[in-house]
This record gives sequence, C-alpha cells and structure tokens, in this order.
Amino acid sequence: MKKILFSAYSLDIGGIETALVTLINYLIKKEYEITLVLEKKQGIFLNEIDSKVKIIEYSPSYNKNKIIAKAKNAIKRAKFILKYKNKFDCGISYATYSLPGSFIARQASKNNVLWVHSEYLLICKNDEEAYKNCFNRVNADKFKKIVFVSNTSKSNFCRIMKCDKDKLSTINNLIDDKSIMDKSNEYVDDVKKENICTFLFVGRHTEEDKKVSRLLEAANMLKKDNMNFRILIIGQGKNTGEYKEYVKKNGLKNEVIFLGNKKNPYPYYKISDCLVLTSEYEGFPVVYTEAMVLKLPIITTNVSDSEEIINNRFGIVTEKSVGSIYTAMKKFISQPFIISEIFDAELYNKRIQNSLEDIINS
Repeated sequence: MKKILFSAYSLDIGGIETALVTLINYLIKKEYEITLVLEKKQGIFLNEIDSKVKIIEYSPSYNKNKIIAKAKNAIKRAKFILKYKNKFDCGISYATYSLPGSFIARQASKNNVLWVHSEYLLICKNDEEAYKNCFNRVNADKFKKIVFVSNTSKSNFCRIMKCDKDKLSTINNLIDDKSIMDKSNEYVDDVKKENICTFLFVGRHTEEDKKVSRLLEAANMLKKDNMNFRILIIGQGKNTGEYKEYVKKNGLKNEVIFLGNKKNPYPYYKISDCLVLTSEYEGFPVVYTEAMVLKLPIITTNVSDSEEIINNRFGIVTEKSVGSIYTAMKKFISQPFIISEIFDAELYNKRIQNSLEDIINS
C-alpha cells in the first residue's frame, strides 16, 4: 500500500479545505495510506475526513523571543526528519504559502509536490519580483512537481519562474458530485424557495480577493432600478461587519440576507437561481463545479479559467467591475441564462484521477 503525506494549515471552512477533504477521501478509498499534517489541528471539516486518515499537528513556535522560537523550531524540524524522512511514496504541500508545509512535504518524500491554489501574480499585484520571492520563500524550485488548479496560474508561473515545464501540471479540484447531490436535499428553515430571482454568493468575506463590495454595490443599483431580487450570502470573515453596515446604510436588508458559515451550503444552491462570484482573483473556484453539478447558472468575474470553462456554457463571465456585474445580474433577472450543456462529473473526475495517479506514482 502506497503512503501519501499531505501538509496543510487547518480544516476551517474554505474552498481549498473542501477540495482537500474531497481529494483525501477519494484517495483513501483507493487504498492509499494517508497522513495529514496540519499546522493547526482544528476546523469544521475535521469530522469530514475519513477515520482511516492519520492526522497529526506540526505547529511552529511563534514565541516573541526570536532566539527561543528559532531553537524550538530547529528541534521540531530535527524530530520530524528523524521520524519521517523519506518514509512516504509522495509528499504534498497543499497550502501553497506555508513554509512549514513546504519543509514537511519535501522531507517526507523525494517524490514531493507543491500544490498552487490561487493566482499569485494578482495576489502580488502584478509585481513579478514579489511573485518570485513568494515562491522562492517556499523553495518551489526544490519540489519535483508543481501542480496548479488552473492553466492561467501555470502559464504565469512558467513565464516568470522560467523552470522546467515538465515538472508543471494542471489538475482541477476533484468533485464529490454524489455527496453534493445528497446534501442538497437536506432541509433548511432559515430561508425558503420563493418566487423571486435569488442570487447566491458562497465564500470568505475578504475584500482583497473576494470583493463582495462589488456585489453589494450592484445590489444597490438594482434596487434603485426597482428590480425584484434577493441575494443570499454564505460565509463570513474579517470584512463581514463592513458589508452588513453597507446593507444597513443603504436599506438593503430585504434584498441581502447574510446566512453566516454553512457546513452544508448545497440546499441553498437549490433555493437559488444563479451563483455570483465577484472575485479579483481565484485559483479554480470550488463553487464553479458545485454549481455545475447542481445545474445552477453562474455569473462570474473573469478569474482563473472562467472564459474557457464557464462563458456561454454554464454562465456569464463579466469584467471585474461593479457596472459589469450589475448589468449581468439585471439581464438575468429579466432573462435568465439557460445552461447549454450537461456537466459530466464522472468524465471530469476521471481526467483528474488519471493525472493524480501519474503524480503519485512518478
């Protein structure tokens, strides 16, 4: 039985965490032995991981005394090397930005993989030197393979870092379509299906990337046009208070409904008419495939591979502006987008599974 180690930060709610749980639970069914190393052994998804997965915590010291912190971390590294050095057939650093995660995956196996979930060029505000520093910090050049969740992200890395193209792959996130379908039938009583155009947002409330303010400003414009609609917002984060204050200030409490974090968001997909994504940047949004499985049309800003995957097939791609999002939503209210093809989850997953097998067994 082949042994795989994953390193990650935690299992709190988020797209990356959802994708990780789906991936690990798929691999455990294929009779791989899985060890998951978390910087923080916490999160709502801990109970979603298959019980056969070994979960351990590797938490670096952040002592204010740098000498003490350095000494403690040196001891931790030494202990990890003694116990786990090259004991796995594959080591995967799943939290791209994590320095401890990078160390853990590279020590665990010579067949090591860095997983890149977002568009780091945009995170670095198109500063190529900052981009290089970001990947040099986690020793990207020392990994045998680097996996990206979108072609856009891979292309930028290839151009800027000038590395061996053969070590780069694009693998989208696996989707557990059967589980999503089953969970979508769960009864919820905090909001009901109504005869009103209902938009859905699912994601963290972090303005720098998710740009929920664009959605709220578009809602304000729609209300001024006397449009009949509502927006369900699932998630929370550091900017939740600001968003709620905007809704209160502009009298949008009947149009915008904050639902908080939901371990199971899928019943709300069935209540809604359209998923809206307003991000400035993304890796490959898990919400895309969730909506595709549940046959929910999508309005999204032009992030990741949206032009290739979403536009005119599963939804509409807009510019990264309030005006463009508002126009798309207004048109949808009066003339809903009709999905033009059936999403084949089995074929989608099969392609990913084949790529995974190649990575693990290389």
